[in-house]
Amino acid sequence: MAAISHMTVYLAELKVQTPRHHGVGSVVGGIDNVFVCLRDTEGRCGWGEASPWPVFTGTAQSAAGALDTHFRPHVVGKEPSGVAGIMHIANKTVAAAPEAKAALEMALYDLYGQQCGLPVSELLGGRVRDEIPLSISIADPDFGRDKDLAKRAHGDGILIFKVKTGFAEHDFDLMRLENLRSEFPDVDIRVDYNQGLVAHEALAKLRDITLFKPTFIEQPVPADNWRAMTALTAAIDTPIMADESVFNAVDAYRAAEAKIADLFSVKIMKSGGMRAGQDISAVAKSAGIACYGGDMFESGLAHLAGTHMIAATENISLGCEFYQARYYLTEDVLEVPFACDNGKVQVPTTGGLGGAVDEGKIRKWASVIRE
Repeated sequence: MAAISHMTVYLAELKVQTPRHHGVGSVVGGIDNVFVCLRDTEGRCGWGEASPWPVFTGTAQSAAGALDTHFRPHVVGKEPSGVAGIMHIANKTVAAAPEAKAALEMALYDLYGQQCGLPVSELLGGRVRDEIPLSISIADPDFGRDKDLAKRAHGDGILIFKVKTGFAEHDFDLMRLENLRSEFPDVDIRVDYNQGLVAHEALAKLRDITLFKPTFIEQPVPADNWRAMTALTAAIDTPIMADESVFNAVDAYRAAEAKIADLFSVKIMKSGGMRAGQDISAVAKSAGIACYGGDMFESGLAHLAGTHMIAATENISLGCEFYQARYYLTEDVLEVPFACDNGKVQVPTTGGLGGAVDEGKIRKWASVIRE
């Protein structure tokens, strides 16, 4: 197969439509993401994206540095079919940096899939589903704007809303849940605190939340407070999901053993790639823990990678959160909109990730380009 001849790294700002508030931080105006293009000797281009959030995983600047300075020497001149070996070296070369590793793996699989004519889901073991229920997040401090978003999404067939809580007063959270439960009785409502509660106040507030019958409550307390997570999981009937507490398969093993949650959120930006996400899901499955396909503030490019991972992973069965490309960014990087039909993400069937990237847009938005 054709070898990789060029590697280009872009640090770019993607503009967003509205503020989004979460338990540990906010996004206003725009997000800094990193894109990597791997070109082979026959002119194909495999694309990857790193979407860090400084309060969660790291910075875009550090991800760009890892890709450009530390990973580049181990990529150019190699064949993308050697993705496992390249990622092994990447993991030994730089500690942490999961978003940079996710972007590299994404680009390698995209290029490899194009070369052999197979979608990435087939390279990850073969698909077990052709579509994935889509969830949108309710996280705007202006609930009126969020209601408009909810109505638009519901009209498009989306039947899962995740309400971000803990960034304002408890009464505000209860008001929004009551309003949404009343106006959208057919919607699967979920709650996500993003670590926003103080441990000694959490149980009383969660008992109030359970009155609205959410499908799950995600990461109510800080990621490192496993004792509180275990106590809350045991204290209420509503399933508790671990997100920030579980970054990798080792975390998943320990979390399952400690019974800190009933469910896990799997994100390629958190785990360091699609294969690492599958590893987390496999550990969770062995403990009887179902998983959800979460994401960061991503474009449609990273959404495609997450879609292929979920399509090929039976235990990531609780839907996905890939709404940003269609409902949050002012403009996406894909030439054709990220595919969603009647509230379900459609799994691509063409070679690679299955989406053409508009490189001109990325160059226009980029503040740093390394070739």
